Amino acid sequence: MAAQPGSRYLRYVALGDSQTEGVGDGDDTRGLLGWADRLAGLLGQHSPDLRYANLAVRGRLAGQVRAEQLGPALALRPDLASVVAGVNDLLRPRFDADEVAGHLEAMFAALTAQGAHVVTLTFPDLTRLIPAARPVAPRIAAVNARIREVARPHGVTVVETGHHPVVTDPRLWSPDRLHASPLGHARIAAAVAQALALPGSDDSWTYPLPPPAVRPPTGPRAAVAELAWLGSFLAPWIGRRLRGRSSGDGRTAKYPDLKPVRSIPSIRSVS
Repeated sequence: MAAQPGSRYLRYVALGDSQTEGVGDGDDTRGLLGWADRLAGLLGQHSPDLRYANLAVRGRLAGQVRAEQLGPALALRPDLASVVAGVNDLLRPRFDADEVAGHLEAMFAALTAQGAHVVTLTFPDLTRLIPAARPVAPRIAAVNARIREVARPHGVTVVETGHHPVVTDPRLWSPDRLHASPLGHARIAAAVAQALALPGSDDSWTYPLPPPAVRPPTGPRAAVAELAWLGSFLAPWIGRRLRGRSSGDGRTAKYPDLKPVRSIPSIRSVS
């Protein structure tokens, strides 16, 4: 039987793509943190013997997460696992919500059958951050609906972040608007902690941020900023797709084996 929310966990394994890897929270020189690492730190405050593995790799589609990460995750026999995937699928021309949901459900089923409690996330409406992304809004709604549907039979905890306006505050996102900022990663970790009924957790992650010190650009300045974003982030992404490349090419998981969470300096520093 899967562990119940509020339990003390001993083995936490994170599966996913760039968001779970921690892109946007640190860099490849100093190292990445991210919401899953931050959650491991919060869990470690209540379970000092917690061991943690992060198998996520940027750029992975849901099917790739299943093919590459599920087997290693099962071998680690987690009692808590997070599975977050599907955003990269949303951005592909041949997106199929049922196919994404099928990969997610296969991971949910395998992990819960082995005794893990599984947690996942739904996705916010990115069109408030990226006006050019309006065509994918129906895809986001469709995949969120399917996540809820396939999670239910397996007792998976679904963290609903998209219902709260603060989630699309630009300050919670990195300049590329696709990955959370350090503050955004911290809020995601807090949301998952609350969903897991972690002692000391609450709904403060839903609270709005104070008014910004500098107002966002409007009019012509906003148009210039949008063009700069298109050139800096969208154009390189399209270029990789045309060349059949991925941001995750050649990359491997940062923590492929279970490590005592208290032995990871970057996690200790924020927990």
